Amino acid sequence: MKRVAIAIFATFILISAASVYGADTTGPIKIGYLAHLTGDASVWGIPETNTAKMAAEEINAAGGILGRKIEIVSMDSRSNAADAVNAVKKAVAEQNIVAVLGSNWSGINIATSSVCAEAKIPQISSYATAVKVTMNDDGSVRPWAFRTCFMDPYQGKVIAYYLNKELGKKTAAVLYDIGSDYSTGLTQYFEDNFTKLGGKVLGKWAYKAGDVDFRPQLTQILSKKPEVLMIPITYKDISLVVRQARELGMEDTVIMGGDGASPAMLAMAGPELQGSYWVKHVSPEDPIVAGIWKKYDAKYKPSGEYANIYKAYELVYFIADIIKASGTTNGETIRKAIENCKDFKIADGLLTMDPKTHNPLNKSAVILQAVGKELKFVTKYAPVD
Repeated sequence: MKRVAIAIFATFILISAASVYGADTTGPIKIGYLAHLTGDASVWGIPETNTAKMAAEEINAAGGILGRKIEIVSMDSRSNAADAVNAVKKAVAEQNIVAVLGSNWSGINIATSSVCAEAKIPQISSYATAVKVTMNDDGSVRPWAFRTCFMDPYQGKVIAYYLNKELGKKTAAVLYDIGSDYSTGLTQYFEDNFTKLGGKVLGKWAYKAGDVDFRPQLTQILSKKPEVLMIPITYKDISLVVRQARELGMEDTVIMGGDGASPAMLAMAGPELQGSYWVKHVSPEDPIVAGIWKKYDAKYKPSGEYANIYKAYELVYFIADIIKASGTTNGETIRKAIENCKDFKIADGLLTMDPKTHNPLNKSAVILQAVGKELKFVTKYAPVD
């Protein structure tokens, strides 16, 4: 009986280890995709999830990886951190996922990072740009958290330099969401760089998520007569802010913001948005991005957000290639492979990961401008001191 008990216990340990470290060698390799399928952010989450599944179908049609098919396990964040944490916990416990891809919101990735760390599976964000996504407050790296996009410090620098050096603007005001890690961080990085260049931030005005009337703040901003209104916020709030700003008399004020912008806001804001500038990660006119977008458009209607479609496609192929190169689904092996990848082939070029920060070393930004019914490519931009 004692030997039987020991054998049973040993078998239990092996099964548990396989569950924790993704060591199961039968059935599909399951990859979690965390996205906003419901709520305000579903404009990004639905196309990301659809594209992830499309990419998995392509990989499986070509033979899969390690002799197995891959399966995308969809996890709905419901556009809030609490539901995101619950969704990841459920997928870890029930689906034996070997990695988590997404989401594109910083606060959600920060919240779910501890779940992934405890399960010893890597998480690679799509467009979560806040520093804390991959870094702890003490400056140490979060071992299991990664991203393949640029960060807010770089994005804030791009906005400041473009406004000052390219457009010649010297004064700015900022309207931001005080409860958003993304918005507060981008505000600070913009201010730091704009003032370093000799520009002056005339003031920063805050609001809370859910607000729909920004006229009190905008009236105060108007009285300061800034050349620029910088709004590091997301597309629904952008639409309301821009319309109200123009109605109050800011016809000649240059409006610029970050990657929280979306083509969806063009219809929501109307002509008031015309001429505004936005920093994004990729351009819809990039042939590689356009090719992926075209494939998505042929499969799904409506076509959705081109940048998120591209990123989901890139992430699924990236993790599949990492697993293939590693020769295993072991979490620690995959983590090290991501951390140390150098000149690793991805959709739009080569990716090198900084092992000290878990951020890519060679990502650029693009400037888009609202023209007609599109966000049109202006330039690929890298600030030069």
